[in-house]
Amino acid sequence: MHTTHRTAHASTQGTVDESHLDDKRRSSRRNRFEQALPKLVLSPTLITTLIFVYGFIVWTTVLSFTRSRAFANLHWAGLLQYGRVWDHPRWHVAVTNLGIYASLYVVLCMAIGLTLAILLDQRIRAEGGLRAIFLYPMAISFIVTGTAWKWILNPGLGLAKLFHDWGWTSFRFDWIIDSKMAIYTVVIAAVWQASGFVMAMFLAGLRGIDQDMVKAASIDGARMPAIYRRIIIPQLRPAFVSAFVILVHLAVKSYELVVALTGAGPGYSTELPSTFMYSFTFTRNELGMGAASAVMMLCTVAAIMVPYLYSELRPRSGSGSH
Repeated sequence: MHTTHRTAHASTQGTVDESHLDDKRRSSRRNRFEQALPKLVLSPTLITTLIFVYGFIVWTTVLSFTRSRAFANLHWAGLLQYGRVWDHPRWHVAVTNLGIYASLYVVLCMAIGLTLAILLDQRIRAEGGLRAIFLYPMAISFIVTGTAWKWILNPGLGLAKLFHDWGWTSFRFDWIIDSKMAIYTVVIAAVWQASGFVMAMFLAGLRGIDQDMVKAASIDGARMPAIYRRIIIPQLRPAFVSAFVILVHLAVKSYELVVALTGAGPGYSTELPSTFMYSFTFTRNELGMGAASAVMMLCTVAAIMVPYLYSELRPRSGSGSH
């Protein structure tokens, strides 16, 4: 009888152990599935990005070293296409215009954005409505912005005609048809569209500043202009860096706004590297030159983005001491 009891006990114990092992296997499979699920969900996007972004970057780079014209071919040409790009007068115009456009665009957007952010930081009435008004232009596509400003700046339709109708017949604002001034109309439209976005970035930074420091400075007798200049604005360095990187990136790849506003004209007076690349690639059957100009644009953006990403992603000193 004792033997029967031991046998039954051993059988029961074995059943419990097997059940416990089954539970552990199911739990292990569930854990592995939960760990693999995010990878499975992200894998289509990752594969698509690798093929249609980085794959095409590699392909464009390869084409820039070939003799490709209307169609791609793999006849090695070394730096021939880069030399042809730099020898072309339109490329020099494009690079000069990019310097003018990018510098004014970045400086004006940051100045206007910071000013608007400081004004809104005074807790004024209707702040939410004003924020929406200033941010609204960024929600509009560059094509729509360019078309609207083309109408506004057209001497026969926009501001000039309005002032003439009001009796100011001597008023003249024809920059959009002046080859020397047309690039500045692109700056005007671009600044109008992006300054509200920069304002939102600076306003977020202002709202994150410790108000105890501001109160302490006020108690010590410092005036608000001095507080902003010496205490608040220096703490906005991350917002300044982020705004600078984003604005330079937008300036380098600007295309739709120029095409809609000036069509890179008059002539090619508002040519930018992006319009140069599109024109030579798709309308002039110079695939190699277009690829070379695209690679140079990529290198320009990388020269801005890589140091920024490195500074943001590198381990901070002392972060691993705990």
